[in-house]
Amino acid sequence: MNKNYKHTMYASYVGYITQAIVNNLAPLLFLTFQKEFRISLEQISLLVTFNFGTQIVVDFLSARFVDKIGYRISIVGAHIFSAVGLIGLAVFPYIFPSPFAGLIFAIALYAIGGGIIEVLISPIVEALPNDAKSSAMSLLHSFYCWGHVSVVIISTIYFTIFGVAKWNYLAMFWAIVPLCNAIWFTKVPINTFGDQETKLPFKKIFKLKSFWLFFILMICSGAAEQAISQWASIFAEAGLDVSKTKGDLLGPCLFAILMGISRAFYGKFGEKINLKKFIELSSVLCVISYLITVFAPIPIISLIGCGLCGLSVGIMWPGVFSLSARHCPQGGTTMFALLALAGDVGCFVGPSLVGYVSGFVEKKNMMFKNWIHIDVITGLGLKIGLLSAIIFPITIMFCIYLLKRNLKQSLKSNC
Repeated sequence: MNKNYKHTMYASYVGYITQAIVNNLAPLLFLTFQKEFRISLEQISLLVTFNFGTQIVVDFLSARFVDKIGYRISIVGAHIFSAVGLIGLAVFPYIFPSPFAGLIFAIALYAIGGGIIEVLISPIVEALPNDAKSSAMSLLHSFYCWGHVSVVIISTIYFTIFGVAKWNYLAMFWAIVPLCNAIWFTKVPINTFGDQETKLPFKKIFKLKSFWLFFILMICSGAAEQAISQWASIFAEAGLDVSKTKGDLLGPCLFAILMGISRAFYGKFGEKINLKKFIELSSVLCVISYLITVFAPIPIISLIGCGLCGLSVGIMWPGVFSLSARHCPQGGTTMFALLALAGDVGCFVGPSLVGYVSGFVEKKNMMFKNWIHIDVITGLGLKIGLLSAIIFPITIMFCIYLLKRNLKQSLKSNC
């Protein structure tokens, strides 16, 4: 690859790190937000919902305006939105009439940036003059995991040295990453990805019998991943009563490391893997990891359960893409865009379900046991909320079963 294009690749890696920052910094601060700004678990859940909901809308709209505006302007603008949103996370709650409104507005800004980054980074890398495209794409997607790990470790070190009370300076520090990458993207060469195959229109893709099965698989993949990822930090602090440092390192950090290892393993040995069986076994492990997280009597074992969940969900998102490409090649890039949208819907649904179930349980306990301490209520609510998310890996098992049993012949005739 040309030396200049290597800089494009490196900037794309940092783009995925930026997306990891905007998706995973705020969850480390949920309990801090709850205490400092006196917002409820349901409002915390709304922050997660709003983040991924905004990204879903941006994903959908980007298909129309990105080509007209141009890759460079769009990707630079995405990083600027991300940076301003991260700075706003530290500033807006203190200057808006309502701290919650300030948090929502900041999240809206960086969610716009994160959504555009998700849409654009993959085609930018795909358009690079590189023969080893599959390896490059596998490595690219793993950088989201390594970005997540970096967010947790660096933030934990910061909290240990300076204290959680000074969290707003940390948010401004993380804004440096998208700001620098915005400048980098103004200088690196960017090619436009041109699809040479005939694209099926939306209406025809919707008629493919297998499409809706893969759509459901993508929703459940995103939901199973983010249901624990977004709530692991506050669950460790409030539900397991462990220190923030230990909780973040053995909860979301271990989750991200094992998810990255799973994706790296798939990127290296993917051609030798029976993918249906691998996803099926991963969904079984995901169910087990949820049960360990919720029911383990020792906090450290619950945190290990969070980590095992990362190992189990790592294959799901890229694996479903590979299955859909193998069984429905005529769907083309249009189908892949719709599946990416489905994955984001899952990222929206999973954490939202956990949050709303947790909030409902907390309210019920407040009504009938108002003498219970708030941390106990939050811990009970989060455990039941996380348990409700077990429906997603169970659904994945069922869908893979349908693929193995019913679709082997029908996919050949209908796709």
